[in-house]
Amino acid sequence: MTNDQSPPPQPRWSASGGLAAIDRRVAGVLVEKAKTTPDAYPMSINAICTGANQKNNRDPVMQIEPDDVEESLDRLRALGAVAVIEGSGRVSKYRHYLYDWLGVDKVELAVMAELLLRGPQTEGELRGRAARMEPIADLTALRPVLASLKAKGLVIPLTPEGRGHVVTHALYPPAELERLRAQRAGGAAPLAETPLSPQPAASIERTATPLQPLPAAAAVPSPVERPASIEVERIQAELRDLRGELGRLQQELSDLSGEFRNRMSDLDRLRQALG
Repeated sequence: MTNDQSPPPQPRWSASGGLAAIDRRVAGVLVEKAKTTPDAYPMSINAICTGANQKNNRDPVMQIEPDDVEESLDRLRALGAVAVIEGSGRVSKYRHYLYDWLGVDKVELAVMAELLLRGPQTEGELRGRAARMEPIADLTALRPVLASLKAKGLVIPLTPEGRGHVVTHALYPPAELERLRAQRAGGAAPLAETPLSPQPAASIERTATPLQPLPAAAAVPSPVERPASIEVERIQAELRDLRGELGRLQQELSDLSGEFRNRMSDLDRLRQALG
């Protein structure tokens, strides 16, 4: 009997060939603002530009212009990831279609948005930052979400699982992803998105150069040194988790401040209208 079943269609994001750094930032901003400030969503080009250039919860910090954002939105529209909203006034506004484009649920999209906004992160950092958009109680709640995203090919591990486990998204162009993996393999890569300007090949080679071997007498740590090293790694991982929680709290304060300013502006306009 002939099997007439067709293979499942490939997700739309997999045909994109990866997103440029600006496109990742714009997509992440649209998701973030839709979840944290829904009253200001869909978004104008100027509002997206402001969100893309924020100094908090962004890595790297960018300075892009509205024209750059408009070109990015055109590319994302061509991929089916973003749409312009007609009839919303004189200013065009944009919304994302990333739920369907990526094939994810609400919590998975929050995690993807944080990775798009900041690049590689530890599980602790990612949990703290994504929890401001969707409830993620702890790492135990995050790990099944990451497992699902890994199964979908959307999240890539950069270090072995365990304490301090680092992951990133899979929406880099292939050359950029290989460069990131090479940097991580060299042990000197920062947990940050690659800047807009490509890193020179010579710089990559220097990053990936292995360290010179230690002298024979110091090659094997003594029983006293080994536990101390493990304790240092544990403390460093806990510090990263605390920084992630602090970043989440700072973002919440920033969002509340923005909402307060918007309410005060509305109140001032109402006072002026009432004379």
